[in-house]
Amino acid sequence: MIVRKNQAKLTAEEKRAFTNAVLELKRTGVYDRYVNAHNYFLMTDSDSAARIGHRSPSFLPWHRRFLLDFEAALQKVDPKVSIPYWDWTVDRTPASSLWAADFMGGTSRARDGQVLDGPFAHSAGKWAITVGVDQRQYLRRTLGTGTPELPTKAEVNAVLAMPEYDTAPWNSSSNGFRNHLEGWRGVNLHNRVHVWIGGHMATAASPNDPVFWMHHAFIDMLWAEWQARHPQSTYLPATPTPNVVDLHATMAPWNNVTPADMLDHRRFYTFDTEAAGGKR
Repeated sequence: MIVRKNQAKLTAEEKRAFTNAVLELKRTGVYDRYVNAHNYFLMTDSDSAARIGHRSPSFLPWHRRFLLDFEAALQKVDPKVSIPYWDWTVDRTPASSLWAADFMGGTSRARDGQVLDGPFAHSAGKWAITVGVDQRQYLRRTLGTGTPELPTKAEVNAVLAMPEYDTAPWNSSSNGFRNHLEGWRGVNLHNRVHVWIGGHMATAASPNDPVFWMHHAFIDMLWAEWQARHPQSTYLPATPTPNVVDLHATMAPWNNVTPADMLDHRRFYTFDTEAAGGKR
């Protein structure tokens, strides 16, 4: 069984294995397929059209499957690798080990946000951006500039306490857990982290930054925690609803996967907190 670990607890060898697998996917062109897919679905999702991966109930199951596909690709390179999660309620400054030169890198140039250190710096010669909003080929970040503070534990716990998964009109104006976690209403959790990182993470092509996977692994973990707190609540809408992926509707691009298929993460992996019997 795959165990997803807190990135702060990875050994030096585990960090190297993860970054090396990511770099190999980039070298072979596989990585950019994921960037293209996310860019396409974010750019085409809107509150005035059929929504699939964002601003809708399927935000969480869509990204769960997206991460599973990417994790499977990583494991074709190295079977020991899984996607770590980044708990940004704890590791919440640019000085956190996540941004060290032996992992994601964090030093960026003030005038344009170019990442200057770590394995994904353009100067290292292995990470050229090919899917983006302009022609610049270097990874960009502006840590803490777009918004000064990452979400806190108290803010996360307030959202986890919400008993209903989602509500009509099933979009960015909806009440309920999903939309507050995604960040269109309330304290703004998921979206705020993208803005705090800035650069490519603040665009539709956010997987250009490998920290995307660790951010979304934590979002996925929070969904699992919400499910454990509210065992009587489930994905909504449960019945066919115009322009919305209901519980048993298929999700593009797979077209053979439904939100119901994605409800139990333990079919695919566990988190290190579960394996240890502990809590976040």
